[in-house]
Amino acid sequence: MNLLKSDNDPGYRVHGVRPLYLHSYCKHRKPCINFFLRLPAKQYIHKENIRLLGRQKALHVIVPAVFASNAKREIMDLLQRVLRTDVSGMPLEWVGYQEAVRLITLDQVCYSLGKTLYHIHGGINAISGNQSIVSVDAIIATSGQHPHKHLFAENYTPPLSNKSLFRRDQGLCLYCGQQFPGFLLSRDHVLPLSQGGKDRWVNVVTACKRCNNHKAGRTPEQAGMELLAIPFCPTHAEYVYLQGRQILADQMEFLLAHFPRNSVLRRRVEKGESLLV
Repeated sequence: MNLLKSDNDPGYRVHGVRPLYLHSYCKHRKPCINFFLRLPAKQYIHKENIRLLGRQKALHVIVPAVFASNAKREIMDLLQRVLRTDVSGMPLEWVGYQEAVRLITLDQVCYSLGKTLYHIHGGINAISGNQSIVSVDAIIATSGQHPHKHLFAENYTPPLSNKSLFRRDQGLCLYCGQQFPGFLLSRDHVLPLSQGGKDRWVNVVTACKRCNNHKAGRTPEQAGMELLAIPFCPTHAEYVYLQGRQILADQMEFLLAHFPRNSVLRRRVEKGESLLV
């Protein structure tokens, strides 16, 4: 890659290779994500915004605001996750664009549904000169067996985590009824562990730290506190929903078809309520 200086412009122009390897930094100036950005032809970049990094001579570019906005939009597109299912349409998990492209190139995708999320550009064929392009849709159905297929039986219990628990309860303290951000919430055992309670979905609820400390090692009846909702164990499809981020409309419609008819989460989705946490 050559950097050519223009006679009429104090900046440099990228010559030879148009895609630039751009490093994006968070507020602490630490690398958080890498991606490719294509600049228009004859785009000049001021020399103060160009820096060669290390022995690899990687090009670090601070692009103008107009290109930064396009780059941000490109990052957001790549952060959109794909819903993976088996051949029968049973939701399995969320995968990123790298895993989705790997499944497509290995010819393990039987069919795909929903809108096209992004087009991934690969290398250029030395003989034909054509560049490979892989289109990734919102939902992909894969062949073969999932390595943890035995966990998806009818008696399957999803793993319990605070993130999924807080999303199940919508970030609400089920004792005082107020809504809190995630760092102010905690996991409370309705029947305390000290009294023989289990760390299971049907025995845990979301509670703010104040209510949890007040309840301590007592049951709600012993502490004189009212439990506002009955805890429940989500099905696997509901657990996939709780794990999702920025779920698209076609993905949500597909997941909703696998929710039980009397599902609490189904009623919330039909009312337009969000996960919040």
